[in-house]
Amino acid sequence: METVNALGRRKEAVARVYVNEGAGKIEINGRDIEKYFPSSILRYIVLQPLNKLGVAEKYDIKVNLDGGGFKGQAEALRLAIARALVKINPEDKVALKAEGFMTRDAREVERKKPGQPKARKHFQFSKR
Repeated sequence: METVNALGRRKEAVARVYVNEGAGKIEINGRDIEKYFPSSILRYIVLQPLNKLGVAEKYDIKVNLDGGGFKGQAEALRLAIARALVKINPEDKVALKAEGFMTRDAREVERKKPGQPKARKHFQFSKR
């Protein structure tokens, strides 16, 4: 099997994933997943598609992660891994889509408007 690559995005985070057959090693920006995501909850989010299909020990994954915060990066990586697994085996798409791993969460931060302190907040109105 040759290298399969995929892209995942969430908020400002972008994850580029390269999947090879291997022993289940995940390397993010040159660091091990335990070092990059010390939180077990974020590691759980990243590994959800692999655990759903039961292939966590079957593939080595190399990741370039850029932008965003921890949570956005973890969810971008989850989407990228799910897309790569579907490229490898298209029959897995039904199972991953049912869990919501194939859906790009398009919610972004709303821009700040001029004459306001934030996107929706307004300064207090004074009649006089």
